[in-house]
Amino acid sequence: MNEQTEFLTQLIQTDTQNGNEAAVAKLLAAKLDEHGIASQQLPYAPGRNNLIAELNPDVSGKTLVLSGHQDTVAIGDRDKWTHDPLGAEIVDGKLYGRGAADMKSGLAAMVFSLIRLKESGFAGHVRFMATIGEEYGAMGARQLTTNGYADDIDGLVIGEPTMPNIIFAHSGSFNYKIKAYGKSVHSSRPEKGINALELLTDYVVAERHAFDDAPEDPVLGPIVHSVTIAKVGGQVNTIPDYGEVAGNIRPVSTFNNAQVIARLKGVVAKLNAHSQGRLEFELTHSFVPVKTSEKSPLVTAADQAIASVTGQQAPHDIIHGATDASEFTKSVNHFDTIIYGPGAWTMAHMDNEFVPLADFEQAIQIYEQIARNFCA
Repeated sequence: MNEQTEFLTQLIQTDTQNGNEAAVAKLLAAKLDEHGIASQQLPYAPGRNNLIAELNPDVSGKTLVLSGHQDTVAIGDRDKWTHDPLGAEIVDGKLYGRGAADMKSGLAAMVFSLIRLKESGFAGHVRFMATIGEEYGAMGARQLTTNGYADDIDGLVIGEPTMPNIIFAHSGSFNYKIKAYGKSVHSSRPEKGINALELLTDYVVAERHAFDDAPEDPVLGPIVHSVTIAKVGGQVNTIPDYGEVAGNIRPVSTFNNAQVIARLKGVVAKLNAHSQGRLEFELTHSFVPVKTSEKSPLVTAADQAIASVTGQQAPHDIIHGATDASEFTKSVNHFDTIIYGPGAWTMAHMDNEFVPLADFEQAIQIYEQIARNFCA
């Protein structure tokens, strides 16, 4: 087993289900230090550290950032896994485990591309940022952005699993709750109470058509919206006085996050005006859409890098999942962004998640060449 695969194995065997990123940050820092690259860790909470490393921070010219997240989603039902989700087993050229695709292989590939650049005498400015909490909240990217680490970026590569595609745009992601306040009474006298379930039902019905007039984005398409969680009632013979539903929306540039908030608050206000009960809107997460021109310098640099390494042109595509880029692009600085990394997008969050080791090895070379092309 070569050094790169051995290191990726260590990352997969380190459990970072929705937390514990400091353990991965320690491994990243040690590997970088082993090759003469200094790094620093920015704590967010106990056991949760972002990591930042730089090559040639004082040189003039473009700044390229390679970034990925250290956390993974939960393993889920282990009985559905054929391979140990923390075992990093290799079978037929595929490495299995939680985070193999999403996205510890991307992190490891970025580390080794940085090492290759350093050891070759590369003179451009490249920053590597490993974040915490991307899978729920993107707190790490938010903290780094607040601390100014996005203020000098010219190009950003997020290493989510997208091979063979370059992702040049993705929708936002918007999570919210609607809370219903009614009045509890015995179910034999429903007319004396206010049923929170009925209040929520009225909202769910209204939500189905709340965005019918929202204009489509020419790249990302229509806004996508769903009510996905409901919690109401505790006893069958009691009218519930409280309940809540949660929903997810994928905003686009032509109907953005602020417009989504205004629309949802409008629906709630209209229903409240004709009800004895009360609905209340609560924002949970708000990630903005990200879009870069397909003819931008970063996309061009990636096109050329992928073609030189693989001998093939990379398709350009979009996704409707949000990434840390939604937080980084909130900086007052404007920069190009692409999403590109080893593994397939369809592997993210799946049982028996895997990454082809050939993808991983190619990604190291591709990230290195993107840096050379972009910073030239």
